[in-house]
Amino acid sequence: MLDSRLFHFMKKEILQLFRDRRMLFIAVIMPIVQLILLGYVASMDIKHLSTAVLDEDKTYYSRDFLRRFGNIEYFDINYYLSNRSQVAPMLDTGQAQLVIYVPSKYGQKIAHGQTADVQFEIDGSNATIASIAKSYVSTIGLTAGTEIYNQRLARQGLMVLSQPLFDLRSRIWYNGDLESRFFYVPGIFAQLLMLISMILTTSSIVREKTRGTMEMLSVTPLRPMEIIAGKLIPFGVVAMFDVIVVFLIATLWFGVPMRGSVFLLFLFCASYLLAGLGTGVLISSFARNERQAGMANLFITSPQMLLSGFMFPIDNMPPFIQFITLFVPLRYLLAIVREIFLKGVGINYLWPQVLPMLLIAVVILTVSVMRFKSKLE
Repeated sequence: MLDSRLFHFMKKEILQLFRDRRMLFIAVIMPIVQLILLGYVASMDIKHLSTAVLDEDKTYYSRDFLRRFGNIEYFDINYYLSNRSQVAPMLDTGQAQLVIYVPSKYGQKIAHGQTADVQFEIDGSNATIASIAKSYVSTIGLTAGTEIYNQRLARQGLMVLSQPLFDLRSRIWYNGDLESRFFYVPGIFAQLLMLISMILTTSSIVREKTRGTMEMLSVTPLRPMEIIAGKLIPFGVVAMFDVIVVFLIATLWFGVPMRGSVFLLFLFCASYLLAGLGTGVLISSFARNERQAGMANLFITSPQMLLSGFMFPIDNMPPFIQFITLFVPLRYLLAIVREIFLKGVGINYLWPQVLPMLLIAVVILTVSVMRFKSKLE
């Protein structure tokens, strides 16, 4: 085995990878940099939202209400406005994403037991941030209203319920602190595996074609299947090395809990490599130069990211688009990685994701190998 033609060909590919600084950067440095950057950037935790306040009442009651927003980490009260004409410019320029407007006579209405109005102006250009901010202010407003109502009952000598009528308790499984990075980092982990396996394979094969060395390989004693295996196996090994490095960063750096089997995680990542490497081979069989290969990689990876459920829930997509996602292997890998990381489920629960992924991967690899083999022959 160690003296076989395939072994020496794979050895040549590994040595060539280490001699090529650009390929080495793509293979080793890029996954680490991307995971660290995206791990901090890809977060839906809304904190320190820039807030402006317009308090026309300026009473104890208005200050007590506004104090509730200044004492939590979700809002930073950075601006105090003096009139209504300043509200629109604050939102237009993005200096504030939220403006709290307390009209005059707010305190007077509260003191006399009347309904008082408070207006929240929210920047809705980012619908996700706006919806989360709206839920925050609604919760704070409801809490403040309940306390004011109980105080009003107490002043009137009426009974105030010391205990709520309902004891509602929420128990959040798998991600008790609702850390969004625990959801996104495993997703980035899966996406990097897709990118590395595709880019390395495509770049290597297309470079051989543009330099004319692929034609030289076709006249050597190497059989077409040995050439294909000699290209795929080394990059599969490099991709699995990246999986190990990225796994260590995800767990040790970002603190993502690993509740499942590490062996199963690596096993299914290696299974997905059949699809990633196969896609790279298929692209390289059509691309004539590295520019075409790069465009093809972008054309394939971008839709996969959008349709995989990484950024947008698949259940919220139109039925036709949901049907298309059934043919996206990254969708299944994302679900597998997240369920192993966060839920710790075993293979008994993963089969609905594993089987379609393996089927798609085998089909892609078979088609790409047949196409590439025909080109060599």
